[in-house]
Amino acid sequence: MSIFDIEHTVENYFVKNNPKYLKMVLGTDDVMPLWIADMDFKVASPITEALRNIVERGIYAYEDISPQVKEAMANWNLKRHGLQMNPNAFIQVNGVLTAIAVILRALTKESDGIMIQTPVYHQFYNAIKTANRTVIENPLKIENGHYAFDFEHMEQQLKSGNTKMILLCNPHNPVGRVWCHEELQKLVDLANQYNVIIVSDEVHSEIVFSKTKFNSILSLENIENHIAVLGSPAKTFGMQSIANGYIYAENKAQFEVINSLVTSMYLHQGGALSAYAILAAYTSGHAWVDELVLYLEETVNWIEDFLKTELPQVKMIRPEGTYQVWLDFSALNLNKTQLKALVFNKAKVGLALGSTFGADYELFMRMNIASPLAKIQQAFQRIKAAIDSL
Repeated sequence: MSIFDIEHTVENYFVKNNPKYLKMVLGTDDVMPLWIADMDFKVASPITEALRNIVERGIYAYEDISPQVKEAMANWNLKRHGLQMNPNAFIQVNGVLTAIAVILRALTKESDGIMIQTPVYHQFYNAIKTANRTVIENPLKIENGHYAFDFEHMEQQLKSGNTKMILLCNPHNPVGRVWCHEELQKLVDLANQYNVIIVSDEVHSEIVFSKTKFNSILSLENIENHIAVLGSPAKTFGMQSIANGYIYAENKAQFEVINSLVTSMYLHQGGALSAYAILAAYTSGHAWVDELVLYLEETVNWIEDFLKTELPQVKMIRPEGTYQVWLDFSALNLNKTQLKALVFNKAKVGLALGSTFGADYELFMRMNIASPLAKIQQAFQRIKAAIDSL
């Protein structure tokens, strides 16, 4: 049995289980919650050990191990992705969304256009709108059986002159694409041509399946004006409530502007528990992550087989990474209200609504699969039973 097969029952106030949030988002709290992108797995044991050591120490004076953490982050990316990174080019904040919010305010002006590739993580919309910037949608297209950039539409938008930044999601949430080198280089070349900054959210970069290679924006040519939000160990290690986020900016002028804003708001002062947990993750978490990715890929394999043989009415383009699957229910010929009733009330499975990732995706839903396989199997059996009864 894998360590990821174990079902853990612990007292908690997790948002995904909270009746208030379930009723607010899904309309019912009587569901198996697979809607939020966090894990049901216990973190790697070195992280727990590091936290235990700090708690048992019993002294929480001012402390700063950020140089060690940044060095560990650079070493992690060198070993896993071959990236030569300067530890001094990292800027710590308290999460990836904070990083994005800061960069928007530091490098663009109000009303500037920020391009996103839809369907995309719903907080991208919120971050842009709350910064009083303008959302520019560049919908993905399906090409050769997978999602792809629509470069023709992208260039039309860039020619207008209002787009000042492209907020890239790589690997992409929710569709699971891991962008290849050629696609990303074309994106960079277009951005350079039209003087647009790319900000790359790479928080899912470690969850990449076999036969696919993660390509950071840092691995491309002519990226001097672009920024990688290499993110956080939150998604990789299941540390959403304790991990910080990091911006990586080698461009000195951009670094100074961003760092000045971060420090002026005291956003760079993370807690010791987070710092020691992150240090443990990046120095001692390699084997755990490798095992996690293999387990998640086996889950994807099972889902793909089940949909083909038992539930062909529901479509999925196989993800190349992340622990999300993007499910297309449009073949059921239901409207959005009927689909919600089927999945949430009849099957009693709580998935993320596709409409939160883009207005055109009302008949899609996203499932978080970072749970024991038996739980994922039960969810799909429930969905199948509900559909069979139509």
